[in-house]
Formats: sequence, structure tokens, C-alpha cells
Amino acid sequence: MIRYKKIRGHKRIWKYIDNWVAQNKLLDIDSLKSRQRDYVKVWIAPFGNISVLNSEFSPPKGKTRKKIVDGIFEIYHHWKTQLEELGEPYYLKVWYFPKDVSKCQVVCAIGDFTTFYDITFFKPESEKPFPENKRNLNWDYRIQEHHITKDDIQEPDDFYSEKDYADNKKWIEKKMKHPKTRISNHSDSSGKITTYYSIKEYDVWLGGN
Repeated sequence: MIRYKKIRGHKRIWKYIDNWVAQNKLLDIDSLKSRQRDYVKVWIAPFGNISVLNSEFSPPKGKTRKKIVDGIFEIYHHWKTQLEELGEPYYLKVWYFPKDVSKCQVVCAIGDFTTFYDITFFKPESEKPFPENKRNLNWDYRIQEHHITKDDIQEPDDFYSEKDYADNKKWIEKKMKHPKTRISNHSDSSGKITTYYSIKEYDVWLGGN
């Protein structure tokens, strides 16, 4: 069970947010032309820090949340202006996680990678309306999933103790049998078929125009 830690120093965090927006709203076009992809995450302490002992900081709230959201869309619009000037097809989306906006991203791609992110998230049969201000963007509902296979059970020698192995095996087998787990089969180039068990993590909306 994850324990949430209290966030302190909000004024300092607001300054971090302002700096993060200023440093990321200008898209590096030379790098983009070379790599054909770019993205920006919410690289703001303490959000995104590595969790320790099953504890992490709670999702942003209040003014902190608003500043992050406003920053994401400011970056998006600056990038869009620059991408339009390239005069070629491009992918540009806000990946929006309303339950935890510290997970939001602005993602873009050009050239051979304009369809690269089409299968990043699972597209369910049923739609969900975007729950907040649409900001004149078109929004598509998706689901972020965590994928496991039987190979993730591993072997006892891969763990520090038999108990660690048994706990991991029990957790994976429980997830595999869960009625809400999505099951799919995929084959590789050699024809080997792997069964994937996909567990829902977050609702996510992809916004752009």
C-alpha cells in the first residue's frame, strides 16, 4: 500500500514551475530534425522523484496543480507555433492525466515518427468525455496500462529470498486472474506467441488539433 507524503514549500515549487515552463517552451528544432521526436514531462521536484519504501508525494492540488496545467498548455501552444513553421506533417499532443497532472506530457514527432505514438495507450471501445476545460483542443480518451507476462514470475535465483520470489509470483498470478485484466496475444517475427496481461493504471486524454 502506497503512503503519500505531505508536500512542503509551495512557493518554492511555484518558482520551479515557472522556470520549467521558461526552459521548455522553446522547442529545439535542430534536435527534433535529428531525432524526429521530442517530449517534455513535469520535471519539477518533488513530483516525479523516485519513491522510497512505498511512499510518494500526493498529486498536485490547488494553485500548484493549476500552474502545472497552465504550463503544460503554454508549452503545447509554443511548440505548435514552431511546428507549423516547419511546413510538414507532425504529431503534437498533450498527454493529460487528470487524476495526477504531474504525469502529463507534451509530445511531438515528425517524419517517420508521426504515427509512432498511436499504440502507446490502449483505445477502449467506450469513450469518456474530457473532464475539464477543453481549451479549444480535440480530446481522445485512452487508458494507460501496465503489462505483464508469465516471464515476469522469473526464477527463485533472481530474488534475494524465497519469500521475495513467492510474493512476486503470488502478485503476478493474482493480476493474471483478475476479471478486469485485459488479455491479448502477440507474435514476434519468429512466430513466437506471447500472452500479455494488461492492468489499467490511469485514464488519459490525448489533446491536440
